[in-house]
Amino acid sequence: MYTLLSGFYKYMCQRDQYFVLILGLDNAGKTTFLEQTKTKFNKNYQGMNLAKITSTVGLNIGKIDVGTSRLNFWDLGGQEELQSLWDKYYVESHAVIYIVDSSDRERVEESKDAFEKVVMNDNLTGVPLMLLANKQDLEGCLKVTEVKTIFNSPLQSMGQRESWVQGVSALKGDGVQEGIDWLVEAIKRNSTMRPPQQKEIT
Repeated sequence: MYTLLSGFYKYMCQRDQYFVLILGLDNAGKTTFLEQTKTKFNKNYQGMNLAKITSTVGLNIGKIDVGTSRLNFWDLGGQEELQSLWDKYYVESHAVIYIVDSSDRERVEESKDAFEKVVMNDNLTGVPLMLLANKQDLEGCLKVTEVKTIFNSPLQSMGQRESWVQGVSALKGDGVQEGIDWLVEAIKRNSTMRPPQQKEIT
């Protein structure tokens, strides 16, 4: 009887823990995307004032629960001098969200170069990756098809992994739900390669 109750408790009170990196250049909208994600998936969450978000220096963290899964996000600073710290988090990551500022045409090649370094890192082999063309609400931004064309070379060299490219407006919240829904399912499908951690619900 104890074993049965213990098993039921674990089933009800444990979640699969996954760790997700949010990467991209500074001012791409990473923290805004994280805040919108927490707002959409965490009931009664009182988020930051999105208009007052500044460039991340170091690390922002957040978590959401989706079914029996808990996604823990690491939003890393995108300044050039901070990009050298990204790979310190790769080994423990179950997925990567890479955000592109599609309104900043002058830096899109710089963003592509940073993205290429991410996907070529051996510690991320096979890890699901979602490429988001952010700021689609702004006039004159690069369309998703244009971002795909610019990023085509690193996208083609990613090897065998699940990937997803879509447009979003982190500021307005457009596309956030759809992106996270895809990410959760992709992480689960990949869990045989990178098993989740188990942790009691808190």
